[in-house]
Amino acid sequence: MNLPQRLPASRLLGVIVVVLLAMTAVAISSTVVALDALSSSRARSVDRIEPAARRTKDLNRALLDQETGVRGYTLTGQNDFLQPYRDGQTAETEAARTVVDLVGDVNGRVGRIQELAGRWRSEYAEPTVTAVQQSGPASGTGVTIERGKVLFDEIRAETAALQSDIGGLGREARANLDRAAKVVLWLVIGMGVLLVAVIGGLSLLLHRLLIAPLANLADHTRQVASGDFEHEIDADGPRETVQLGEDVDAMRRRIVQELATLETAKSELQRSNSELEQFAYVASHDLQEPLRKVASFCQLLQRRYGGQLDERADQYIGFAVDGAKRMQVLINDLLAFSRVGRMTRELMVIDLNDLVRQVVDSYSDRIEETGARLDIAELPSVRGEASLLSAVFQNLISNALKFKGDEAPVISIAVEQDGEMWKFTVRDNGIGIEPEYADRIFVIFQRLHPKDAYPGTGIGLAMCRKIVEYHGGTIWLKTDVDSGTTFEFTLPVVPELVAQAEEVHV
Repeated sequence: MNLPQRLPASRLLGVIVVVLLAMTAVAISSTVVALDALSSSRARSVDRIEPAARRTKDLNRALLDQETGVRGYTLTGQNDFLQPYRDGQTAETEAARTVVDLVGDVNGRVGRIQELAGRWRSEYAEPTVTAVQQSGPASGTGVTIERGKVLFDEIRAETAALQSDIGGLGREARANLDRAAKVVLWLVIGMGVLLVAVIGGLSLLLHRLLIAPLANLADHTRQVASGDFEHEIDADGPRETVQLGEDVDAMRRRIVQELATLETAKSELQRSNSELEQFAYVASHDLQEPLRKVASFCQLLQRRYGGQLDERADQYIGFAVDGAKRMQVLINDLLAFSRVGRMTRELMVIDLNDLVRQVVDSYSDRIEETGARLDIAELPSVRGEASLLSAVFQNLISNALKFKGDEAPVISIAVEQDGEMWKFTVRDNGIGIEPEYADRIFVIFQRLHPKDAYPGTGIGLAMCRKIVEYHGGTIWLKTDVDSGTTFEFTLPVVPELVAQAEEVHV
């Protein structure tokens, strides 16, 4: 791995930004200079040379007006012809001054024109005007007229030369303008080409320095994420990418260590489960037999010697019989609790309407005795073990009948679909449960009442929680109720049954 690839990405990006800024500054400066030259050429051509050319024509026209005025006055002697002569002098002076202000005295021609014009006026025009005023029209001699023509032809020649020189200046200015425009055009084209080259080069550079190393790191990471935790991650590229690769590889090593620890814990758990199964076997066979024997002989003592001994002996025998019976119930409940999720059977689609109907039938005597009324909604079919789900409804209905209030029990079972889960609600009008006991009631052997007041082992709701969670749901006590007890629990929806129901409705 070469050294530049080990540089921080921030430094690489900083160098790239500096280079781009320098190139941009050079390009902008060159463009500004070229545009300034273009603007100067345009201003010289449009704002100076073209107006100077027009003022040169005005200068020529002013001189012609003077010559025409003098000639007309010489022929007619009318003072009206002197007005163009006088106005032409003023116009000549303004035009000459304007030309000089705009483009200067080009090749000294403006000065010579004014000099020749002065000689023409002093040697020809003014004497001729004076002679006409004194002697009348046609008083000028042929020699004087010829001299005036020679002088004015020199003025015409200089004026034509001045117009030619200013035309040359215009052509030169247009040529400069064209050159400046071409320079700007080529600069714009060059900037476009440079921009494309910079973007392309920057893309390749970023791909090589950033994107390619990140893609390589992503490939290594995906390989580890797919389960190959022994695959070492070797990252290249900028320093940040290398450090990220080292952090990910350190995470991979920790996962390998955790997996090794979990494997050890799994072996320990399997050993513990095996011992638990052995204990369950012993509890269900070896302990049950002597317990049944104790219970049988205690009951035999009670029947045979009941009333023959004193009252205290009869009480002791009753305690022994009751304790043996409760121990049998407790062991059976504990065995049933330990089997949930351990002795699994194939999950079947169960119609809860039939299952709850059987549970209600099993409590028919108790329902008739208490005058209970059950309101059961149409229940869905779910996937699970019938015996376990039956135990959930048995415990909830049994508790509703057991912990009844002064009025006859009213038990309702409702259901609604909540996304991918069915939410069941079992509500009664019994004595209720305080909200602070909402979690305690689901702990095994936790009782809220003395066993003399309400019989039971305190394992029923713990069994319900274990069964519901085994089936992929949750169960809880609804605490925001005014009276009675309300339990809610969820079970997964069977997707194929929902699809069939939708097809039937369609």
